Amino acid sequence: MEFWGIERQKHILQDVIVDIYTLSLISLISSSPISSHREEEQSKPSYLTMLLSHRYSKVATTILFVVAQIWLTVNSFSEEDEIHSLPGQPPAEFRQYGGYITVDDENQRALFYYFVEAEGDYMSKPLVLWLEGGPGTSSVGAGAFVEHGAFKLRENALVKNDYSWNKEANMLYLEFPAGVGFSYSSNQSFYGSVNDEITARDNLVFLQRWFNKFPEYKNNAFFIAGESYGGHFVPQLAQLIIHTKTQFNLKGIAVGNPLLEFSTDFNSVGEFLWSHGLISDSTHQSLTTACNFSQITRQNLINKTLTPVCKGVYTQMSQEAGDYLGVVSPCLSTISEVSQLLKKSQEIDNYLNRKDVQEALHAKLIGVTKWSINGREVIKYDIQNAEIPIIPILKELVESGLQVLVYSGDQDAGIPLTGTRMLVDELAKEMALNPTVPYRSWFQGRQVAGWTQVYGNNILSFVTIRGGVHLTSVSQPERYLLVLQAFLQGKPLLHK
Repeated sequence: MEFWGIERQKHILQDVIVDIYTLSLISLISSSPISSHREEEQSKPSYLTMLLSHRYSKVATTILFVVAQIWLTVNSFSEEDEIHSLPGQPPAEFRQYGGYITVDDENQRALFYYFVEAEGDYMSKPLVLWLEGGPGTSSVGAGAFVEHGAFKLRENALVKNDYSWNKEANMLYLEFPAGVGFSYSSNQSFYGSVNDEITARDNLVFLQRWFNKFPEYKNNAFFIAGESYGGHFVPQLAQLIIHTKTQFNLKGIAVGNPLLEFSTDFNSVGEFLWSHGLISDSTHQSLTTACNFSQITRQNLINKTLTPVCKGVYTQMSQEAGDYLGVVSPCLSTISEVSQLLKKSQEIDNYLNRKDVQEALHAKLIGVTKWSINGREVIKYDIQNAEIPIIPILKELVESGLQVLVYSGDQDAGIPLTGTRMLVDELAKEMALNPTVPYRSWFQGRQVAGWTQVYGNNILSFVTIRGGVHLTSVSQPERYLLVLQAFLQGKPLLHK
């Protein structure tokens, strides 16, 4: 890995040389008597002559020597993380990095990252940290290689992704918490009790140390994005950055199909299924009066068993919705998506478990025998954290001046847009944020790509993506990229 890009190194050295020139000039002026006679001024040796004289060359030489030493040390120190090429990768004009950042020295807990520079003038483009949901799904496996990374797998080889997010931003994919993917803790007792607070704290330490390793990105506009349970991870990390007054150039967050408020989000599932003709009126009525879907979800996740009443309602739903209901979860939401993801998941599993791929990524297996896209095979996550309300955190972020984007695929049955839209609208009303862009359609070319509403001069935005499911980048990658582009540029989505 190059600690600084070649162009960046040139700029830094040029700045240092200018500084040396300036300091030397000041030194010369301060040490020379000022003469009012033009003849004496003309008789003085030139600046360059004096700089090269014995008296001043020692200072300049010493400074240049120190600069050279720093330059060489930094480069040799950082080369270890650069990925020269991934197995099966097509040619690329951007650089990639992979490696570990230790977040707990005492317990030797380290998080694995995969970083892809933006195409083109990468130093002028923002930095986006991607946090996958789950909790416990690999951001590298799902985010980078299934969703919006630079490459996608096709028959054991990598092909360029036409809708990669690194067209718009430098992309940082983090496997978290320790126990997910290649990330690890030497003290494996850590895996027994992981929660939102621990995760946010470790992710903050990761960022602090990652920016120390990549200081050239400290001034880039910085955004945090994620989906599903990332609706917890992303706002909680942003809130911790604000509370600790960490000096990142954080500009905003984006959360897709996010879990924001447990009861509202999951109760909207019944409404979604009924409105799409997947369950009967009587079943919909049972979900309203006997046992709602948030109760069913809570009992399944936490109690691992259903009460007789809720079991009856769930059985009725299952008989009517069939296989569709089996994929209603924070992770999957349509039968085709399940089929596609199962195939892709196996391809990713095979690829990232290859020794040559792990060597190229600078990844290693510690405490596990294989890489898995699902970290919940290793860690025990406190799923009761799913009930932590996130809307108050979003309010705090908006009040701090961060841009907040909430987007939903309109075919997502896992966390339907109906609940999300209501939560965002209620937040805007609570904060007295007037709509600056009324609820309207937005376009991809000549097609309606979804609907959007913006509040408070672009500080809070809601977007739907037409045809998008829970993993919107899988079903609508081009529209997904357009949403990212508009958000990073602070511009409204195209309205025809």
